[in-house]
Amino acid sequence: MGLHRPDRSPSQRYRFEQFQPYLEAQGFEFEYFYLIRAQDDKKFYGAGNYLAKILILIRSIFKLWFKSFSASKYDFVFVQREAFMLGTVFFEKRFARKTKMLFDFDDSIWLQNVSEGNKKLSFLKDAAKTQKLIAISDMVFAGNSFLAEYAKQFNSNTKLVPTVVDSDNYKRKTSINKDKICIGWSGSFSTIPYFEYALPALQQIKEKYGDQVYFKVIGDANYYHKELNIKGIAWSSETEVAELAEIDIGIMPLPNDEWTKGKCALKGLLYMSLEQAAVLSDVGVNGDVIQDGVNGFLVSSTEDWVEKLSLLIDNPQLRQEIGIKGRQTVLERYSVLSEQAHYAQYFKELLAL
Repeated sequence: MGLHRPDRSPSQRYRFEQFQPYLEAQGFEFEYFYLIRAQDDKKFYGAGNYLAKILILIRSIFKLWFKSFSASKYDFVFVQREAFMLGTVFFEKRFARKTKMLFDFDDSIWLQNVSEGNKKLSFLKDAAKTQKLIAISDMVFAGNSFLAEYAKQFNSNTKLVPTVVDSDNYKRKTSINKDKICIGWSGSFSTIPYFEYALPALQQIKEKYGDQVYFKVIGDANYYHKELNIKGIAWSSETEVAELAEIDIGIMPLPNDEWTKGKCALKGLLYMSLEQAAVLSDVGVNGDVIQDGVNGFLVSSTEDWVEKLSLLIDNPQLRQEIGIKGRQTVLERYSVLSEQAHYAQYFKELLAL
């Protein structure tokens, strides 16, 4: 249960959907319930469109109200981040009274973080909603240790369930020996500001290496940077792996704040699974995933970025070694294969409560 349809939200896709085949093989059956349809996306997340947003809201209220009457027929409900877009937990409480509830989150969503198109509606949100959802749940899945420590303040039955990738799908498909080296970033239109934290370093790299390097941005087709010759490309589930495969060095720049401490290193894990050398800001869980200089690099300043990127550009063998060890880390600790049995066991524990 959440706002988005299947294969729409990265959070849902990596936190639940990719486990579904294994869970079904274990005897679990699922029914998706979501509020925002494909035709609603631009209206709901774009600026303005207030009448359309009100209609989406009204329809959502009716959908949740009627669905809540049949909640008791389910063994449990799985709420991903939230079941309703406003600050109230009224509907989640109705479901929790009638059946068991598992709440899953993978960001510092207790902080106010509203899409650009809905800034004027931020007063409808409630910063305390997340802790209320945690408190009324029978079990909580938290995406990293920082989030788990927050959740344990309100619910002792909190499980640290790392965000993982499908290592069978995300694997190297191109040769590591190329004439030009691609430094790449994957995200979305809403996270482009994070990419831009690396721009001062990337400009220095361009000055230093010229045509020996080029840059790729996946996730925002409208992004353009003339000096670095970057034209962003749109993300799609059909082309994602092929687009990512072009990258030789994957980057994950982040500011160091309370929101980014809740990030689950997904971009870095994707690069690592594809045997690409990953360079990540030393923020939050990134430091748990990366052993600096072994399976990737951690950086904290523009000087760090330039130094580590230069080292990887100059040393193809190092890029290869870092990539191989990065994938080993994913296989051992951050893959569907390494976590699926734990995931199913937690579901069984919930049913036994």
